[in-house]
Amino acid sequence: MKYVLIILLIAVIGGTATGFYIKPDNEATGNMIIGISVVVIFFVLIPLFIYFRWNKRNFKDYMLTKENIDKMREEGRRKKL
Repeated sequence: MKYVLIILLIAVIGGTATGFYIKPDNEATGNMIIGISVVVIFFVLIPLFIYFRWNKRNFKDYMLTKENIDKMREEGRRKKL
């Protein structure tokens, strides 16, 4: 998954650079390539990255439940002492 993200990022950067390179000669095609690159970033690359970073984590550790609030208060009291 890590290598897929790296390859996809390089492809998006290359597509954006190609779009800016083509834009002075053919503005419509350059804008289309840049737009496709932006769409791929937001709808493919970012969700894959978020999934890759969070797939083995427990979401309850990051939620404000009564138990977690009590843990934070205990840790704060220990640090003061």
